[in-house]
Amino acid sequence: MQFETLSKLTLTAVVAGAATLNVGAQTTGAWPQKPIRLLVAAPAGSAPDLIARIIGDKLNRSMGQPVLVDNKPGAGGIVAMNQLKAAPADGYTIALPQAAVVVVTPFTYREANYEVERDFETVAMVGKTPMMFVANAVHPAKTFTEAIAIAKAKPDQLAVGNPTRTSIPHLASELAGIKTEVKFQQISFSNTAQGIQAVMNGDIALYVDGVGPLIQLVKAGKLRPLAVASETELPGLEGLPLANKAVPGLNVYGWFTMLAPKGTPAAVLQRLNTEVNLAMQQPDVIAKFREFGTYPTPGSVADAERFVKSEKALFGGVIRTLGLKPE
Repeated sequence: MQFETLSKLTLTAVVAGAATLNVGAQTTGAWPQKPIRLLVAAPAGSAPDLIARIIGDKLNRSMGQPVLVDNKPGAGGIVAMNQLKAAPADGYTIALPQAAVVVVTPFTYREANYEVERDFETVAMVGKTPMMFVANAVHPAKTFTEAIAIAKAKPDQLAVGNPTRTSIPHLASELAGIKTEVKFQQISFSNTAQGIQAVMNGDIALYVDGVGPLIQLVKAGKLRPLAVASETELPGLEGLPLANKAVPGLNVYGWFTMLAPKGTPAAVLQRLNTEVNLAMQQPDVIAKFREFGTYPTPGSVADAERFVKSEKALFGGVIRTLGLKPE
């Protein structure tokens, strides 16, 4: 799949969606007529915040109303999602959460009393960030297959780091273990910087995270790339090995999606979907996303719903297999 260009089918859907807006305007009052609040379940300056501001800036211009980013970090995203759930279903409060907030937190936090399919409308996919497995530059494993073989020979001894427990990188590593019947020694850090420093120092053998914070270190020869967990080779990652060549089906992404409260009018959802898709075609958006290792993922409202549903099943399955309970 090419993330950077809209398919003919998607373009047709965008045009068709735009054509329905006049009809929808009769029930939505020619939405929008006032500023739109865009909730972000992360602090200012974080990757989710910057992605939201890039998209929000484009929506500001295309929809003729301010899109105001409102950062609501905390509790694995629960603060932001509760505010979205409680908001009127009129299109004036929307959210741009990251994957873990949508499909992991409901399984891992007792206080999370939301479910994406029950409580929200999935408006659009915004971007995907493939996970990358890397090794210390002097580690004996030259390939992902070799790393798996080492782990099989010495169960629970090959240390694989991740930025935080139950993060998408952590679950990607666990999924690799499940698929290969290998027991890695999982080491969760407090943040990405700590994990990267540990693998560079040789304190751990392997590390997994999104490609954004790793790719320049790989290109500089400071980390050895073992595998990128995307279906196909992506621009900027040419020549790097794919995880699914060593472990079939190991395609794991962090991602960003736009959500609205349940019951938001279909015409509003379609308008937002159309505008987000058009924004993601713009060269400056593609370039800015690339700085975070993120690739635009245009598609219809139905495409976004199907993707989020499949990701919920994927990560929910990993969490159940591991026996993790809400805390």
